Amino acid sequence: MNLEKNKDLCFVIHSLQAGGMERVMSELLNYFAAKNEYRVHLVLYGIKRDVFYTIPENIKIYRPDFVFDNSKRLLSTIKTHFFLRKTIKQINPISVLSFGERWNSMVLLAMYGTKIPVYVSDRAQPDKSLGKLHDKLRIFLYPKAKGIIAQTQKAEAIFRKMYGHENFKVIGNPIRPIENTGETRENVILMVGRYIQSKQQNVLIEIFAKLNAPDWKLVLVGYDHLKQKNQHQWEALAQRLNVEERVVFAGKQENVEHYYNTSKIFAFSSASEGFPNVVGEAMSAGLPVVSFDCVAGPSDLITDNENGFLIPLNNQERFAEKLQFLIDHPQQRESMGKKAKEAMAQFELNYICSAFEQFIVSNQ
Repeated sequence: MNLEKNKDLCFVIHSLQAGGMERVMSELLNYFAAKNEYRVHLVLYGIKRDVFYTIPENIKIYRPDFVFDNSKRLLSTIKTHFFLRKTIKQINPISVLSFGERWNSMVLLAMYGTKIPVYVSDRAQPDKSLGKLHDKLRIFLYPKAKGIIAQTQKAEAIFRKMYGHENFKVIGNPIRPIENTGETRENVILMVGRYIQSKQQNVLIEIFAKLNAPDWKLVLVGYDHLKQKNQHQWEALAQRLNVEERVVFAGKQENVEHYYNTSKIFAFSSASEGFPNVVGEAMSAGLPVVSFDCVAGPSDLITDNENGFLIPLNNQERFAEKLQFLIDHPQQRESMGKKAKEAMAQFELNYICSAFEQFIVSNQ
């Protein structure tokens, strides 16, 4: 099929290695590549340019022909800047979509002065400082984007104050459906997340130790990350609190679905998020969720007292109270879990991808 030139779309990301942001980008690429009216281009320009996710063969991939040398960071950054500008201008797409809070500024700067519309989306905690230089660059460059995609309502409110931009769109992440496998649910409170300080599994262990639930376990799926090496310390904490036999450090798991399908409650103790995919996946599996109402994400997924509980950040007593309620009231627990699963329909993959399409294509 002969495609008109104005049907070219350009997706720009620093990496397609394993990760939440990269997964969403790969799903968008698959969605647009399957539609005959678009010619899809992918620009990979970061330090690591290999692809973890499956990308359709009809997508053209562009990579710099030089290695990003960290020992010559300024020179490599300048070369990357000119690579982006030259490559995207040659593609001449109707829209560019860029992911990555530290990287979007580079794309906007590279396209500065061109008429090519660039849409950007941060994929992390919206009020997190990236350092003086990056913060100033974003304040200067983000208003020049054609549009800004926020993952949550809270993120949009923060970005509007930061950037003075009017063309915003809130689009959550697609939540993969967790199918019921018929496995028996056990007396398990589950949390899924890397063992890093911001996820606060140590706080969750302290909360768990206060519960009147001797026949329940707390299962922590995750792994040490960012060189923090927290597992050993948190195992020692569980031992000091006399719950070491009921706190399970499950490690990194390929089959997380098994844990969703064999648990009864999902607990989320994170202090900061961009968009917590694991909360959505737990709800998709029919689990009621008790979560700190951190910035940002849980409040876009959970309706308080309906399909889960939102707890003021670091209010451990309230968190324990709601966990205890779900433990002691199985009928309400199951009812909330059913409503949680129903609520995830709005984050179905094609629905989310079509929202991106509406914003970056129909918005022209």
